[in-house]
Amino acid sequence: MKIRTIAAGTLIAAAAWLAPAAKAQSGIQNPMTQAVLAVYADELRENPRDYNILMARADEYYRHSEYIRSLEDVDKVLEYAPETEEDVRLRAYVLRAGIYNETHRPQQALRDLEEALKIAPDSYSVVYQKANTEYTLGKYTDAKFSYMKLERLNSRAPEAYIGQARVAVKENNLGTANEMLAKAVNLDPNNAETYVRRASVRKLMGDHNGAVDDLILALSADNKHNRAMTELLDYGNTNYPAAMAGLSNAIAQAPQVGMFRYIRAVIAQAHFHYLAAIQDYQAILDEKLYNYHGIYASIAECNFALGNYAEALDNIDRALSMIRDNASYYVTRSQTLRALGRYDEAIKAGAEALAVDRQSNDALVEMAMGYVCTGNYDEASNLIGEAMLNDAESSRYPMLRAWVMEKYLNKPTAAAQLYEKVTEMDHYYIDNPRSLKGFALLFLGQTEAATRWMENILRTVTDYDGLIHYYGACFYAQAGDMTRAMKCAEEALNLGYANYHNWTEAIDGRVNVGPLRDDLKFLNMLHRHDAIFGKE
Repeated sequence: MKIRTIAAGTLIAAAAWLAPAAKAQSGIQNPMTQAVLAVYADELRENPRDYNILMARADEYYRHSEYIRSLEDVDKVLEYAPETEEDVRLRAYVLRAGIYNETHRPQQALRDLEEALKIAPDSYSVVYQKANTEYTLGKYTDAKFSYMKLERLNSRAPEAYIGQARVAVKENNLGTANEMLAKAVNLDPNNAETYVRRASVRKLMGDHNGAVDDLILALSADNKHNRAMTELLDYGNTNYPAAMAGLSNAIAQAPQVGMFRYIRAVIAQAHFHYLAAIQDYQAILDEKLYNYHGIYASIAECNFALGNYAEALDNIDRALSMIRDNASYYVTRSQTLRALGRYDEAIKAGAEALAVDRQSNDALVEMAMGYVCTGNYDEASNLIGEAMLNDAESSRYPMLRAWVMEKYLNKPTAAAQLYEKVTEMDHYYIDNPRSLKGFALLFLGQTEAATRWMENILRTVTDYDGLIHYYGACFYAQAGDMTRAMKCAEEALNLGYANYHNWTEAIDGRVNVGPLRDDLKFLNMLHRHDAIFGKE
């Protein structure tokens, strides 16, 4: 079962506007950075109290998010640098404040910024940091005075007016907030960052349509503005109608700007509205706005979810004809071939994905599922075990391996140990069904605790696109409560959860609606919702 969300890879793809995403590399692993740090280490061995070298190294660590190491060095700077070295001490206080803010210690940051202002009372950057820190601490009156000081220091600084607008919202003075926002935009109407900042204030005001419009304006000014892209995609998660309305309006005004269609398609696909996504992806191709292998791959993923396996295979093969070293494309090909019953080819495609990326857990799982289909259960278990080693924090892999152990290898004790492992995982989204904790409890026979988990999620978690209720349908179907399962399934379908493959074919693990599939009422329910699957 493959559940799509707007995740890091999707964000990168959209932010790069159809450019292939480069693999991120930690700065500390960069040979040039390592060489610089080695020079600093040599110099400090000769003179451990050299506060200039310590300051330089602290800056270097901070740039690469090594906050603990940076803090160790900057503490020494403030210990060793004499009071007469005001420039060094100023840099140290400001840097340490930055570290404290990055590590969620704003009160300590504020103390350092106050020390910095004793040295440089009219430093624009220090006053700006202080204002933002006061705002974070909820000291809105202090923050307002600091933002007003920014305005006095530089009357053409949009940050001063955006800050005052944020405070005005907190003071429930929306008139002043709008006045300040207008000033900020008028000062720099062609700057994408100004619109992103105004969007953040409009979001605070509850003006979500206005916030989306601002993010689109930011992308119009700078189509690679990462923060604007990230926040727009996040709106797809939290306010789907606002995001889609804003993008539809932008497309109507600028139909030849393929970026807006692409973003709308990405958001639609992530929320299981596959027909809408395909329509936008195909329009990009038909209107020759861009010819990118990722579009064919996305169309393939959508068709796979809709159960259109032949079309999915055609499109993923088209993507692979354009680029051969993308592991995720081979994974999609493997899934599609498996759905078509071509198991040996599916295993081969999974192996090709691993040849491109040996650490791809999706590839390991796909090969494992191919082996399940061909009866090679030991190898399937071994591959899933390798995925568990690669990602010890994911509940997906122990759940899959437990299923193989229990159903195919007749090892119920080993399966139970894996289910126990899932129940003990410390998930930050424990109130989200993707933790799978309730399923593990259910399969351990702890039905009452499992049911409380599922009912709490259904009661407290907002379901934007049917995903939550799809999990509910899976849970109650596996628990044998077909009445509740049917209610959850109907709610998921009404909310537009259009993954036909998951409804009708998915068998991976025990998180599926398999027990419903022989129920004529369930099949009729799917038929009544044919429109969302494009099967009318």
